[in-house]
Amino acid sequence: MLFNSVEYLIFFPIVFIFYWFSFNKNLRQQNIFLLISSYIFYGWWSWKFLALLILSTLLDYLYAFGVNFENKNKAKLFLWLSIINNLGILFIFKYFNFFSNELVEIFKIFGIKLSPYFLNFALPIGISFYTFHGMSYVFDIYNKVRKPVKNFSDYAVFVSFFPLLVAGPIERANHLLPQVQTKREFKYIQATQGLRLILWGLFKKIVIADSISLTVDEIFNNYHSFNSISLVIAAIGFSFQIYCDFSGYSDIAIGSAKLLGFELLSNFKFPYFSRNIAEFWRRWHISLSSWFKDYLYIPLGGSKNGLPIAIRNTFIIFIVSGFWHGAKWNFIIWGFIHACAFLPLLIFKINRKYVDSIVAENKKFPNIKEIISILTTFTIAAFAWIYFRSENLKDANNIVIKIAKNITSDIYHHSSIKGYSIFLYIIPFLLLDWKFRHDDRIILKNSRLRYLYYMIFCVFIFLYFGKEQNFIYFQF
Repeated sequence: MLFNSVEYLIFFPIVFIFYWFSFNKNLRQQNIFLLISSYIFYGWWSWKFLALLILSTLLDYLYAFGVNFENKNKAKLFLWLSIINNLGILFIFKYFNFFSNELVEIFKIFGIKLSPYFLNFALPIGISFYTFHGMSYVFDIYNKVRKPVKNFSDYAVFVSFFPLLVAGPIERANHLLPQVQTKREFKYIQATQGLRLILWGLFKKIVIADSISLTVDEIFNNYHSFNSISLVIAAIGFSFQIYCDFSGYSDIAIGSAKLLGFELLSNFKFPYFSRNIAEFWRRWHISLSSWFKDYLYIPLGGSKNGLPIAIRNTFIIFIVSGFWHGAKWNFIIWGFIHACAFLPLLIFKINRKYVDSIVAENKKFPNIKEIISILTTFTIAAFAWIYFRSENLKDANNIVIKIAKNITSDIYHHSSIKGYSIFLYIIPFLLLDWKFRHDDRIILKNSRLRYLYYMIFCVFIFLYFGKEQNFIYFQF
């Protein structure tokens, strides 16, 4: 079920009531109830893929005991079994058809004609997220960061916890499992903070993202019919659509978890106020970025073995990140663009320049230099989003070429523009995001007008609530 659906508005209060009033005295029963609730939540889409989730969970639960062996060879064997198992599941359901088609194209170069073989499987929702949960758990045990969990239901809750199951955040065992294994108490402050996040997340998804999507989809799906200025507007629009859509999901997930006594990792921290691409990736889809850093970039040698190795590793994680999103060349190019933008920062050793600061930290407004840096970073991100949003690489290239060729003449000849109305949503949202930029968890806590804001958010959510639209990251 969707967070922005009537079903979830019924489902979550029922879970909340039984969770705190019927099962709160026994931790094991509470966790089993939470696990069953998570499986109901996931099975709402497709019960047949629930079996795959349970099987994946069970295998990594068992592999964990193997990688805990003192004998390194035995431990490594089970580590590889886990990697093969998880990546194998991803390959079959997500990447098999891509590689089958590409293999045919390679043979075609040598004059050999083959017909591609495609698997007609639907992509199990959330598969990229729960497989990464399992792998991180096994990696941590192999690296002696933690011990295996003996109780299967505790581990299964870690993998299948319904607020994060479908689209993250991608949690770490060391962060979430101790919360699963410890008795939880209802805290009023935590609950009110969760409600604020849910409200803000619903506002971002229903009012901003879904409204912008109508114009963005029309222009991207019929880009041949629109001028270059409209295409630029669509790229800007998609930048905010995907941000409000995905960060809105994350806010609802984190808020729902808070109401159940859990604290999840932050996934977004105002990325469009970043001053370079390195800072952008410390603020965008944080749980995935940190996952790749810890389990791919650092094991490959990170940046401690010289600049050439650091450059190689940077391109690897960005391209793999692109491929993680989908089996299409345009996703790979999207990752490659970000790697190229990151490269100068790495070479000149300024990629960690903004680790501990936010823009205009003690001021109301940014200075000219900060504004230029923010706009430059956003332009790079928006350009890359063209490749992310397009149906295929050919369409993305055509859009970029059309913009590059015609933008000057379209401006000069005052060509008709489509899509400018999206700024009626983007500008007020940006002002609110700027107001909240100091802390992604607070959201109007100390504002004297907070109840007025809450009422306005509720009114707009009610007015815009209609056809349920999937969250963009459900397809990954």
